[in-house]
Amino acid sequence: MEKILIADDEQLMRQLVVDFLKPEGYEILEAADGKEALDMYKEHHPDLVLLDVMMPGYDGWTVCREIRRESTVPIMMLTAKGEEIDQLFAYDLGVDEYITKPCSPKILVAKIKAFLRRTQKEGEGGGEEGVSIDREARQVVLDGQNIDLSPTEYKLLNYLMINTGKALSRRQILNKVWNYEYYGDLRTVDTHINRLRIKLGDRGKFIQTVRGYGYRYDIK
Repeated sequence: MEKILIADDEQLMRQLVVDFLKPEGYEILEAADGKEALDMYKEHHPDLVLLDVMMPGYDGWTVCREIRRESTVPIMMLTAKGEEIDQLFAYDLGVDEYITKPCSPKILVAKIKAFLRRTQKEGEGGGEEGVSIDREARQVVLDGQNIDLSPTEYKLLNYLMINTGKALSRRQILNKVWNYEYYGDLRTVDTHINRLRIKLGDRGKFIQTVRGYGYRYDIK
């Protein structure tokens, strides 16, 4: 049974989400403030974290930052803060999905189910030539040793490997890995690709440049 941690200081909001999620078969954990959310995360290791931003004690930004120090567990923000600057900040911290209140509970449940299905699908398969991904632990293994990747680097490599042999445009990569419409410089993809190649050592050659288009992961 997949576990979902809901952290929101509004009890009615938590109850509303719980009422819609429990019938879907999820185990629900509830936290009323940021400190409780971190404590519950460390104790129960949920499969997905649903965070409000404005909470007493630690706010959602702090909770997200602390979780990202040790884990790439999926994090979804559910908040009334809908400004673009807040959304961009959230994605920089490593949030996977940003949802603004008010939100239809049915739509929220549909998003959570779709996100978890996608995560499960991405967990199918393995790796080749010394590079593999333990998607349950969200960890990349190189020649039997775990390598230290940022959440964004992990998502980038995961996306490339799932689509092994396919040419992916920079725009496709941005929309999938950064999970929002990116209006800045597409070269941010190049920067992260270069960092990833360095961390993969001689296996970095598997990430091939498709001139004038994007990148392809291929061991051939």
